[in-house]
Amino acid sequence: MAVKRTDRLNSLLKEVISEVIKKDVRNPHVTDLITVTRVQISKDLHYAKVYISVIGSQQAKDETLQALTSAAGFIAVNSSKKVVMRYFPELTFKLDDSVDKHMRIEELLDKIGKERNLRTHENESDNEIDHQ
Repeated sequence: MAVKRTDRLNSLLKEVISEVIKKDVRNPHVTDLITVTRVQISKDLHYAKVYISVIGSQQAKDETLQALTSAAGFIAVNSSKKVVMRYFPELTFKLDDSVDKHMRIEELLDKIGKERNLRTHENESDNEIDHQ
């Protein structure tokens, strides 16, 4: 039962924190191309890791992460107004690079597919030459 509770709380915090970042955080270093991918709250409910995905250069990712880290208290206070909890968790922001990894895997699979097609066509051409 506790697992379901923390899962529901993680989902709720993800929605609320995402909303606060998009509507209330006024920092030029926080890009509009940011997504809160997941929230992982500790068992004692005092700490939460907020995983974010940022589309852009590595510099934009670093600046956004730094800006959110410095605004963590502000984000927590504004989020606590929307979620009733005895203690609102201390927020820690982390870059979620799973989207980048997924895109890299897709690129590699695409490259493998193109090479496989090229080899298949080369083999067919070689077989046609042999049969003539």
